[in-house]
Order: sequence, then structure tokens, then C-alpha cells
Amino acid sequence: MGDRPLSDEQVERYWRDGFVVAPGLLGQADLDVWDQRFEDIVLGNVEIDDRMLVMKDVMVAKGAIDPESPLERIQKLQDFELDPVLDRYCQHPTILACVERIIGDGVMTIHNMLINKPPNVDGRHPLHQDLLYFPFRPADRIVASWTAMTRVTKENGCLVVVPGSHRGELMAHENPDWDHLNGGYFGAKDLGDRIDERLHLEMEPGDTVFFHPIILHGSGRNRTDGFRRAISAHYANSACEWTWTVDESASRMYRIVSGEGVGSEWNGTHKVDTEGTDPIDFVPADSPLEDNIRTRRDRARTESQ
Repeated sequence: MGDRPLSDEQVERYWRDGFVVAPGLLGQADLDVWDQRFEDIVLGNVEIDDRMLVMKDVMVAKGAIDPESPLERIQKLQDFELDPVLDRYCQHPTILACVERIIGDGVMTIHNMLINKPPNVDGRHPLHQDLLYFPFRPADRIVASWTAMTRVTKENGCLVVVPGSHRGELMAHENPDWDHLNGGYFGAKDLGDRIDERLHLEMEPGDTVFFHPIILHGSGRNRTDGFRRAISAHYANSACEWTWTVDESASRMYRIVSGEGVGSEWNGTHKVDTEGTDPIDFVPADSPLEDNIRTRRDRARTESQ
């Protein structure tokens, strides 16, 4: 993979704390390309694959606010691996070199998103664990990269993490009792005093944080007049096993980006049985995600009989 941007000390810090920040990992030229692509997509200047999710902020979707600019309406682009410009982030050699330092050689992408936190919306994301959304195990062979595209601060809703919480287990999640909560923004239940251990990750453009899928993390409101943007991807080692009780996942692509089989979709070991991980045990009972997974699980069980 060439030069390895993460030092041994940084890798050690990752395993100790559950995250590590690599300052200035990516240059402004890359960020400008992705920023322009985001704006072109939102403003309708380019055609996109209809499998990419262009997600409005919940306050816009429910009519609580009506911004004049389309850029203030969109909260997230998700599943952008079929976009030839944004996908360069997923396959960026510097990002992949760091990822392989953490989870080993042979990597596949399992999720990606460009997050736009506009002004004048709530936009908070409660403390949660990303493993909730992923059917792969073991957790130690999964990692997220999250790159600041703008300066991120407490004032505009930077990431917060609970150091060391990656040494725990996947927790049950719930819908916080908030007036405006974006879809799928679940929060971990029964946090106790852990919420007081939050560390704010203020970052400059190009700074990149790598974090473990069990670490508790979230983000706050954007209280400024500008945008807070970041681009992110989750990766798993291609030797991971599928352990959900559901043998599919909303047609999401799992594509190998380094090691053997580069460019092909993952077709590894599926351990789908009653002893597997059932995501319904961890998501709120009244969420669309729960209904979707339950339907697919029940259908899979019926077909296997």
C-alpha cells in the first residue's frame, strides 16, 4: 500500500482510546472537489444514480423551516459509491493506508456519507454506536474514517466521543425525546455518567478521525451561520463474517477496495442462523429500521423452512 500515514504511536492510541485523529491527512484540493460535487448534486447540476440517498433535514421535511437555498435543506448524501467523484474518498490511497494499519490488509467499504450540517436546524446526533448498523463481525475488524471538509468546532456541531467506550458491548438504542430528530439517528440507552465523559473533537479541514464501531459518539447543533461538512466511510476487513439473522441489507453495496478481489463485491462467509446477531434486539421498537429488518428477517426464515 506504500507509505503508512499512521505511526505506531497513533495506532496504539486508537486501540487505547477507540479513536485517533490524523491532522492534515488530506489536502484542500481533494476537499474542494468533493465540496463542489456535493453542491452540484444538491443544486441539480449533475445526474446521479438513484440509489444514492439525498436526505433532507427533518426540520425541512416536516415544514418547521423553509430555507431559500437548497444547500440549507440537505442533511446528508448517503451510499455514494456509485458517484465517480465522491467515491474517490472511499478509495483514496492515504485513507486506505491508514485503514489497513488498523484492521489489516484486504478492505471493503460497507457504508459512506457526506454530512452537511446547515445553519438554522437542530441537526444533533445523540451518542450512539455504529456497530448497530453493520451486519459484520468481529467489531475490531471494522473502522470508520471521518474527514472534516470545513473547520469543525463546538459551535458548529463537531463530533464528540467517549474515550475508551469501544471496550464495551453493543448497547440497545432508542429514539431520544427531541422535537426534531433525523431518521435513523438513534441514541444508546442507559448511558448513566458516560455522557459526562464526552470529548469534543475540534478539527481543521483535512483532519481525519478514525474510530471503532463500538465507541460512543455523536455531534451537536450548528449554532453558526455557516455550514459544517464532513465526508466519511466505514470499512471492514474482507475476512469478516456476516452474522446478522438477516441475510441481506437493503441492497447496500459491500465492495472490496484493497487486497485480493479489488473491484468486486464482497461474497464472504454468512453465518445466518438463530445464533447470529439480531439487529431488532438493539433498535427502537417503533423505528422504520426495525420494521424493515423484521420484515426481511421473517421472510428469510419463512423461505428457509
